[in-house]
Amino acid sequence: MLKARAAILGLALLPLAVGALAQEEERYRLERTEDGYVRMDTRTGAMTLCQEREGELVCRPASESDDPAPAETDALRERIAALEERVEALEKQVESSVPLQEEFEQSLTLMERFFRRFIDIVRGLEEEEQPQEPAPEGGSTPAERT
Repeated sequence: MLKARAAILGLALLPLAVGALAQEEERYRLERTEDGYVRMDTRTGAMTLCQEREGELVCRPASESDDPAPAETDALRERIAALEERVEALEKQVESSVPLQEEFEQSLTLMERFFRRFIDIVRGLEEEEQPQEPAPEGGSTPAERT
């Protein structure tokens, strides 16, 4: 039973493996020219000129500009290293800026006090704006009658 499951799983994954192989085979395109062949890397765009010599295919870069100079490569590596350091420093800064639980609770307490006081002020203003009703003749207020 276990072998059957493994076989079914293998057959299910077979199209994925074939697709990956096909993509790898299609990475390079070879075109015939008057002098030989041109091979192009479809991922990077790098081109190589190939010629048949004594039954062998000899290839060389199409231009020297396809191969970056060592100084240029070193400069790019330095920039990458500097960017990685900067990202690391920024990540640490973000981690340290997250408030602790007690700081969070303290902030909530202050906000609650603020809103309670604000609501008290609004209620006071509403009471000032409402006209004072005269007391009913019976001498009791509506709240006292109930």
